[in-house]
Formats: sequence, C-alpha cells, structure tokens
Amino acid sequence: MTADDGPAPATGDPPILVREEWTPPPVAEVLAQYAGRSIDSATALRGAARVRDSFNRARQAAAKKQVEQKAARRAARSA
Repeated sequence: MTADDGPAPATGDPPILVREEWTPPPVAEVLAQYAGRSIDSATALRGAARVRDSFNRARQAAAKKQVEQKAARRAARSA
C-alpha cells in the first residue's frame, strides 16, 4: 500500500497477532527424570514432620486470633 491508495479497507476482522507458539513439555517427560530415584525415607519423614509442625503452628495462631477477636468484640459490647 502507498499513500495514494487511501485508508485501508475496514474489514471488521481483528488484526493478526504473531506470537511464539510455546507449550510446556508433557508431564510424563518432566517426571521421567525422577523415575529412577530412590526414596530416602528419613528425608521424607523429616519433611512430613516439618509440614505437620508448620500446619499445627498455623492452626494454633488462627485459634489464638479468633479468641482475641471474640474477646475484643465482647469488650466493645460491654463498654
């Protein structure tokens, strides 16, 4: 198109966007590198214990926060 042709015809079609086609690798291909690994039970137990401890701390913190909120509401009503 040159400047002499005038404005481009309005076709109503959206402009064509060129983008890179990339898809993640298949799950089986990603997990294949871990297929031959042996499981270290001591490490697995340690990791599970850490997760349990973290979960218990979070649950205790949530319970404490809930008790504090209830106490604050109770104090606000009685004041």
